[in-house]
Amino acid sequence: MTTVFIISAPSGSGKSTLVSRLMANVPGLMFSISYTTRKPRGVEIEGHNYHFVSREEFERMIARGEFLEWAEVFGNYYGTHRGILEEAQTQGKDLVLDIDVQGARQLQCRIPGAVTVFILAPSRQILEQRLRARGEDRAEVIERRLHEAAEEISNYEAYDYVLINRDLAESDGRLAAIVQAERVRRTRIEDQIRPILETFDI
Repeated sequence: MTTVFIISAPSGSGKSTLVSRLMANVPGLMFSISYTTRKPRGVEIEGHNYHFVSREEFERMIARGEFLEWAEVFGNYYGTHRGILEEAQTQGKDLVLDIDVQGARQLQCRIPGAVTVFILAPSRQILEQRLRARGEDRAEVIERRLHEAAEEISNYEAYDYVLINRDLAESDGRLAAIVQAERVRRTRIEDQIRPILETFDI
């Protein structure tokens, strides 16, 4: 059975780095590449970081019901295509989604068994330092991201796990541990337990 891991965080919290390390270090995972209407940044590659589409195409996809979830963030659409879940199920892999609070809320309703993880920077000051260090955004955009971060953080109680990203190596290990622990949760491996019990006539 495919387990869906939903990972959210304010921009600059280190989510993308942690998800990349998770995908590299934990086998049996598939990453859901989101669709977006925003332009590529820096060295982002089509089909690797995002599927970049026009606003008109995205709206046609909404009308056709192609998304498990979608949201408009900072004036751009982002969404998770339905086909990725079916593909993960076919390949027998667990699915990792890197999505914002709006999208996570939608998916929690549609996939009740999904595991949710919120990644949090240690403080507003550190989050601001990280955003400025990236050198990607103007000062007014950074201020807007910090304002949005405060709103996103207020939703942390809706998540199963909260990971405070103080140290990359420590956070990397904890995120991998969450995935590994959820994989052996009794309710997820009941189909594997039953045949063993039958050998004991239980």
